[in-house]
Amino acid sequence: RLMPALCSVVKPGFVSFVSTSQRPSSASRTNSKTRALSMSDRTPAQRAIDFLHLTQSLKTTPRTGWVNHGIGNPESIADHMYRMSLMAMVASKEMPELCQAKCVNLALIHDLAEALVGDITPNDPVTKEEKQKLESDAMAKIREVLGDSLGGDTIEQLWHEYEDGITPEAKLLKDLDKLEMIQQAGEYEHTTGKDLSDFFTSTAGKFQTKVGQAWEAEIVSRRPKRDAQ
Repeated sequence: RLMPALCSVVKPGFVSFVSTSQRPSSASRTNSKTRALSMSDRTPAQRAIDFLHLTQSLKTTPRTGWVNHGIGNPESIADHMYRMSLMAMVASKEMPELCQAKCVNLALIHDLAEALVGDITPNDPVTKEEKQKLESDAMAKIREVLGDSLGGDTIEQLWHEYEDGITPEAKLLKDLDKLEMIQQAGEYEHTTGKDLSDFFTSTAGKFQTKVGQAWEAEIVSRRPKRDAQ
């Protein structure tokens, strides 16, 4: 299992898979994974490697927000997920009532659906409800690929827990998702000279935890100083 028994999982209802081929950005990835997704009666090793191959696109797909803002060679989805996992490991130490293992696992899983559907942003012509369904269906398929004996059910449950944003761990992780984004925005401001204020404005006042609020203030304090217009 991905977490010790003492860390409970919120169990959602499960959904069936619907093709995500209407997402142009995911078409090539879907084609390359067709065989893996349709295989049955696979050994544990085959299922594990199918699952891990499926996640490769997380390493090669740039985050859409940076592409849209003209950042050259921007971070990938996996880059974001990795540093967010480190954030979860550290931030949960400031909230000892939380399960650290679950926090790290939520960070590792939270954008996993993007391996199939791509990085959908609010600027894309996809409604919030459509995005939720695309990603939920993708997670059901990912569970099928891995199989429950290797933790597919746990991975899907963790993703739903994060999306619901109700448990204390999920609330912290929602904060960390935004924090990792604005930290990266600040770093890009330093290295490119671009003004990425949009990312800071979109998250201001939306942090739910004291840790999130404190980290936001620290990140904002380190932004490059700009001359008054």
